[in-house]
Amino acid sequence: MSEPKSVSVSDRPKAAKLPADACERCWKAKAACVCDVIVPTRSKRRVLLLQHPQEPDVKLGTARITNLVLPNSVLRIGLSWPNLKVALGEDAIPSRWAALYLGPVGGPAGFVDKKGVSMPVDPDEIDGLVVLDGTWSQAKALWWRNAWLTKCRRLVLAPKRPSRYGVRRKEPRREALSTLESVGLALTTLGEDPAVEAALVTAFEALLKRA
Repeated sequence: MSEPKSVSVSDRPKAAKLPADACERCWKAKAACVCDVIVPTRSKRRVLLLQHPQEPDVKLGTARITNLVLPNSVLRIGLSWPNLKVALGEDAIPSRWAALYLGPVGGPAGFVDKKGVSMPVDPDEIDGLVVLDGTWSQAKALWWRNAWLTKCRRLVLAPKRPSRYGVRRKEPRREALSTLESVGLALTTLGEDPAVEAALVTAFEALLKRA
């Protein structure tokens, strides 16, 4: 796999969604701005963040922060894209990308097939990661509206701890994490340098303290 370029790209939500005093860079209210602790940290793999346009948690949402920490990421806001190439903005082979997938309760972690059965996949065969950002119901809507996602590998995570959100935001299941935490854990699971996950977590913890 060739060395990726630094190509952080993002759509911008409508002004009505942002706080009145939003930071132009991280989109958080200025009192919760975390730009000072964001350390751009290159990942080997591309990361494509697909955010539902009605994702309600502007205050604690993490997709934009993830996008800023990872220079090799793309953040798109919308409901559907005809294929991975259009969503990413460049050629890509779906079978060489992994889509984060919340498997059944008690199911296996790692790569699974469409029936939820574990399957061996060499991490070196994975060029990038697709992550859906929004509430659980919004994420499901994104999954069903983008049929090309079924051509990607399915990656189920097995977090050792619950989300750092704690009581700040209710998650549907214990293993459900914030978008930022999911990306960090997934990249570590794929063999990336743990410094990538650490940089993401540092920014997230700062947000939780300030917001």
